[in-house]
Amino acid sequence: MATLLVELLTEELPPKALKKLGSSFGTGIVSSLQKQNFVSNDVRYSTFATPRRLAIVIDDVLAVSPEDKVQQKLMPKHVGFSNSGEPSEALLKKLKSIGLDESSVEKTTIKNDGKMEFIYLSQKRAGVTIAEGLQKAIDISLSKLPIPKVMTYQPQDNQESVNFVRPAHRLVALLGNTVVDIQALGLSSGNMSLGHRFQSKGEITIQSANLYESALEESGQIIPDYNKRKAIIEDQLKQKANQLGLELQDDEDLLNEVTSLVESPTVYVAQFDKQFLSIPEECLVLTMKTNQKYFPLFDKNGDLAEMFLLVSNMRLDDPSNIIKGNEKVIRPRLADAQFFYQGDIRTPLIDLAKKLKDVIYHNRLGSQLDRVTRLRSLSAQIADRMGTDNAKVSRAAELCKADLLSGMVGEFPTLQGTMGRYYALAQGESSDVADALEQYYQPRFANDHIPTSKVATALALADKLDVIVGIFGVGLIPSGEKDPFALRRQAIGIIRILTEHPVELNLLEVISLTAEKFPQELELNIDESKIKSFIIDRFKGYLKDKGYSVDKIEAILATDSNHLHLVQPRLAAIDEFLKTDDAIALATANKRIKNILKKNNADNHDRVEARLFSTEEEESLYKKIQTLMPKVAKAIDQMRYSDALKTLSTVRNEVDFFFEEVMVMSDDPAERANRLGLLSQLSALLNCVGDLSELSIAVTN
Repeated sequence: MATLLVELLTEELPPKALKKLGSSFGTGIVSSLQKQNFVSNDVRYSTFATPRRLAIVIDDVLAVSPEDKVQQKLMPKHVGFSNSGEPSEALLKKLKSIGLDESSVEKTTIKNDGKMEFIYLSQKRAGVTIAEGLQKAIDISLSKLPIPKVMTYQPQDNQESVNFVRPAHRLVALLGNTVVDIQALGLSSGNMSLGHRFQSKGEITIQSANLYESALEESGQIIPDYNKRKAIIEDQLKQKANQLGLELQDDEDLLNEVTSLVESPTVYVAQFDKQFLSIPEECLVLTMKTNQKYFPLFDKNGDLAEMFLLVSNMRLDDPSNIIKGNEKVIRPRLADAQFFYQGDIRTPLIDLAKKLKDVIYHNRLGSQLDRVTRLRSLSAQIADRMGTDNAKVSRAAELCKADLLSGMVGEFPTLQGTMGRYYALAQGESSDVADALEQYYQPRFANDHIPTSKVATALALADKLDVIVGIFGVGLIPSGEKDPFALRRQAIGIIRILTEHPVELNLLEVISLTAEKFPQELELNIDESKIKSFIIDRFKGYLKDKGYSVDKIEAILATDSNHLHLVQPRLAAIDEFLKTDDAIALATANKRIKNILKKNNADNHDRVEARLFSTEEEESLYKKIQTLMPKVAKAIDQMRYSDALKTLSTVRNEVDFFFEEVMVMSDDPAERANRLGLLSQLSALLNCVGDLSELSIAVTN
């Protein structure tokens, strides 16, 4: 056994796909070699990925795969053998076609495949060479690479076009110190690699597969290991920031992208003109990160500094030209941002808002101005229900889409809302209105903040509801992975705002309010119950992610699925209740009561006449219910759900005695109806926090 190396050298690979390409290339080869028995299932291997190469080094690889036994299914028994057991002409011809004679009949066995008896031939299969096995492995691996976009190109000295992510120029394949003869992408394998484009010592001869990484680091002046390269960059960034007394912001995506852009990373310090610090820092940061892949620095107060860090692909004793070049490049970028900002700030947001009539939101839902009109009305109504200033909310709604027409947002769309806030403050709007213009987009992604002010909260809810109801109305309901309008994200945003703030709103009511804002002439098909179900389905997933079990979630939502802000406090109360001795008995009794009422269509029949009681147990249960009702109602109103359940547990004895002594289904129709009414009252009382019959404890006991 020896170490195996496979390296594919290419032109610059897509940086955002590099990490996945490197991992997939390596694991694809390993998986195939494992299936062919060249390596063990727990084999050690290392993958490598740089802007110009994908590679893998695998330990303990066999030069020839071991011999193994195979069974070949030939034909049904009745076709291959006569009734007397003699081989048929068909069987002999089949054996001859695979290079065997009549004597091989003795090597056949008969097995039933579940439908009929078949003839199988047992043979030993000789092992194959690593060249044959690796050829198969690399073909499979290349065919399964997650290539974002395929290129078609013409290899040198090869007339046949090749399809790959980028043109490939060299292929290295070594087992130990021996070249493994394979072909891929119009290339034949060898042992010659390349290092850094400018700083290596020319072509690099890989003497042995296990020396691959050290050869590239020493002679090639590159770091082929992706994770090692990333760690070096991260370490240098932190060192430089500490030396300057400044701080970095965590940005894993930028770090990964830069790691995929360089082979020989070195971090240098540069700076831009202080005059640009008058521009909102979000603009500067986005320009540096998005356009130039720089790492901005911040002082101890969190304010942007004029210093920044760049990651170069050149290690130089005198990096002054690199630093000056990057400082020269960033200046016009920041000057553009300054130009956009200064131009935008002179244009009142209200003037931009009026121009939204020319911006189509959706061809069936009107313009962005139509949408703003709906948002002004809806957000004001939501604000009224939240007890906040609807005038501020309405003003924020009027301006909320205006910055979409600003020069800065046109250049950097991700700054929508952020620039609206800056422009609003500069033009004299209140801080509540300005903050709402930025915060109403939140949460934009998983773990993002939710709006902090009531003004922003009302506008955020209105905006997200308008999107969901409108898009549902035109029939573009998400299916599978398709969700072009991000309705699932909008639903999660509504859920998080309602539950994490929390906000006391009725979900179905605000859906109805939203639906009313769309003019009838739009001829939308708005199914409010379907929209609510869509949001509730997302809510169930949200609660599961927080660790709540399905039965408890269903129990609470069966009682109230409109007031989402109350669900988690109720779930906490149910958790406490299930720890008590009374939980099993009451949950089981509730299940029994529910079945009786359902069977007799008496779910809503709660009229009870005390004069019809004929047993002490009926009267006792009735009096207990009347005593508990106001106590439980008060606890529910005050959101003391644990206290409500504790109070309910005191009815256990009366319930037990009732079922032991009373025949619910009396022969007397009036008495039967009265007892069903009593159970209906009891059911409503027991389920005021959650439907106890939905709890799994009621099923298993």
